[in-house]
Amino acid sequence: MAIVTKFSDLDLTKTYSYADYLLWQFQERVELIKGKIFEMSPAPSRKHQMVSRVLNRYLDRYFEHNPCGLYDAPFDVRLINFKKSTEDKKVFTVVQPDL
Repeated sequence: MAIVTKFSDLDLTKTYSYADYLLWQFQERVELIKGKIFEMSPAPSRKHQMVSRVLNRYLDRYFEHNPCGLYDAPFDVRLINFKKSTEDKKVFTVVQPDL
């Protein structure tokens, strides 16, 4: 598949993989769930950002002393079935969680 620069060029009835997702260079925020495209909400509100920042501080302090990590959004989270494969072309769920 070639690089896609416009969301409207995608076929919303098709099943896509993470390998496809990596070639998308348009402004719209999307997630892949079981290979299907879902548009994400527009940018969060000011209040959401303020609450998120406070939560981030608490979580950051907690994770300083734990093996888990804290990442800033947007950050692609690939939900992988390790029994099948970790190849990008075989990953069909990619999300960008708020927290």
